[in-house]
Amino acid sequence: MNRNFKKMVSAMAAAVISVVSMPAVMPAVAADTTSFPYTIEGEDMEGATLWTSIYQTEVPNYSGEGFAYLTADSLTFTVNVPADAMYSLVVRGAQILNKEGRMQTVVVNGSEYSLTVPYAENWTDFSFGMIRLKKGENEIKFISKYGYMAVDSVTVSEADFPDLSIADDTLTDPDATPEAKALMKYMKSVYGKNILSGQQEIYGGGHSVETTIRYDAGQDKCLDSDGNEYEIDRDSKDTDKDGNTFYWHCTGSDGQVYTYNSQNRNYGYNDYDFEMKYIKETTGELPAIRGFDFGSYCPCYAWDDGVAQRIIDWGKNKNGIVTASWHINVPKTMADYTLGEPLDFAKTTYTPETDFVTANCYKEGTAEYDYFQLCIENLAAELKKIQDAGVPVIFRPLHEAEGNPSKTDDPIDGSGAWFWWSKEGADVYKKLWDFLRDELQNKYGIHNLIWEQNLYTWSDASAQWYSGDDKVDIVGYDKYNTQYHRHDGKSQGEPNEDAEAGIFYNLYDTIKGKKIIAMAENDSIPSLLNMEIEHAYWSYFCPWYDSEQAHFVMGEEYQNVDTFTELYKSDFCITLDELPADLYGDSGTVDIVTTTTTGKISEGTTTTTTTTGDSNVKKGDANEDGNVSISDCVAILQYLANGEKYALTEQGMKNADVDGEPGVTGKDAAEIQKFDAGLIKEFK
Repeated sequence: MNRNFKKMVSAMAAAVISVVSMPAVMPAVAADTTSFPYTIEGEDMEGATLWTSIYQTEVPNYSGEGFAYLTADSLTFTVNVPADAMYSLVVRGAQILNKEGRMQTVVVNGSEYSLTVPYAENWTDFSFGMIRLKKGENEIKFISKYGYMAVDSVTVSEADFPDLSIADDTLTDPDATPEAKALMKYMKSVYGKNILSGQQEIYGGGHSVETTIRYDAGQDKCLDSDGNEYEIDRDSKDTDKDGNTFYWHCTGSDGQVYTYNSQNRNYGYNDYDFEMKYIKETTGELPAIRGFDFGSYCPCYAWDDGVAQRIIDWGKNKNGIVTASWHINVPKTMADYTLGEPLDFAKTTYTPETDFVTANCYKEGTAEYDYFQLCIENLAAELKKIQDAGVPVIFRPLHEAEGNPSKTDDPIDGSGAWFWWSKEGADVYKKLWDFLRDELQNKYGIHNLIWEQNLYTWSDASAQWYSGDDKVDIVGYDKYNTQYHRHDGKSQGEPNEDAEAGIFYNLYDTIKGKKIIAMAENDSIPSLLNMEIEHAYWSYFCPWYDSEQAHFVMGEEYQNVDTFTELYKSDFCITLDELPADLYGDSGTVDIVTTTTTGKISEGTTTTTTTTGDSNVKKGDANEDGNVSISDCVAILQYLANGEKYALTEQGMKNADVDGEPGVTGKDAAEIQKFDAGLIKEFK
């Protein structure tokens, strides 16, 4: 609650400053502001020449005097807008050069937007989706990167944003646990209103810290060089290749768990909290979602890295939300592997560089089937521990399936895949997804999963990779584009804080709005401003962990510490301490977060009001929007600073007077602030 109180103090202070510093006369919108929807004839664009046929081919029924044909020269026009905002761009065009479609590119203020325009002999409306325009003049240019599109006209309209409320909160597993159902309902309740913060922890041997702890078989103790004793996990007993007994885990008096290193024969630990500690030190907060991975349970080299225990601690003890991927390796050469025996890590991979036949995973009698059965068995054992503890998991297996676009004419052949599970194409991948679901649910009784499918590119072919509404609960996108083309107006090398609205809306169209859409992995986090302007309201974000190759969290090339902190401290972003206490309760109920009348996102807004003898008085609701929130404090402060410009109605004045003393003063705003923060339950 203290954090919310401090947020509101800052918000109120900012409101007062904005009011008292506001000029007496606001500047008028420029007279040459474009009126929308705006349509320009193709032949009227700069660089256009007048065409009435494409060589010998007539394209009748064009508007105006003719049309433009995109060949060597660009086609350009400008529009002038009053503020940064999103607009839709539609071309009335034709494309008769390529039967399979042809890529077309429009450049808006230096940022590219592309669309594969299908073959069309008649004038057809082609939507280039949402584009972001900045306040003032904007240049829109169709370039001849691939070209040969006829442009009859172009229409720019104010954006019509999709309805996120239609997303389904019913899980596709009919036997889903109550905890999984409650989590899904919570995620739906904040979807489109807030974003959940997240962070992926490192897995495997990353962020390793060595110690002097060793197992003394003679004393049957774990001791360090100073003679300190560590509690042995007796359930982790094992033997090495020489038949010597050891234990995989021991624990220090501070609760730190140490893992045996079979090569050095000592104990160490991976600092799985490495990124978490940085986020806490930088922002004062912890993320609501923590990302994990089950990759260490590969049959080739299975070892217990304690992920199930960390998941249970995060979900049960810290009341956090859990998401998990599954980087499962296979042998590079199947002939090198004996089922159930360890294999040198260097001889394993999760890339397509393997003779492992993916389609055989669900075909009994094959070596791949037997291997994949071991994979699922190991995974299910960990998931069962987590399910028994009452913790649900947003499960993202077989991720980034589509990879890059196909290298061939077949868009779903898997030639662009990064992983073995999708290298044989969309049909095999979808069967594998279904098989994994069926095995976990029906063979092992695992029902605490929210199934998240992540295809990565979400290209024009993505719908053919999608496993279907009955097999997927959430769809995810992985944003890795800091070093690539961007739309945020910043130069290469700076963090790319794009909200990626175009991809967000494409995902929405692919699943027809039926599923929650998340940014399951990312490098740079989208900025608060970009998400608000572009209305790209991802369910959550989750930066990948730092490594020697890329510092996704702490590197200045990936994160701007100021905007990183701004987002974490904003009302729009939900952090760990802001999750409801009954997150995994039967009801899954929460205080719904609502949008204020200014369009900004407000935390903690509630419809609870306190009435007096006058039944029309809703105490605290100064702006009469039906809610009691920080916006009412702002309304009072604006009224006090400039009553003529920011007048309250007679009813608003009655509602605002809550401090027990007659008249509306700053004390009333302070009381409403305390009420909204939960510091008081009712007004005087």
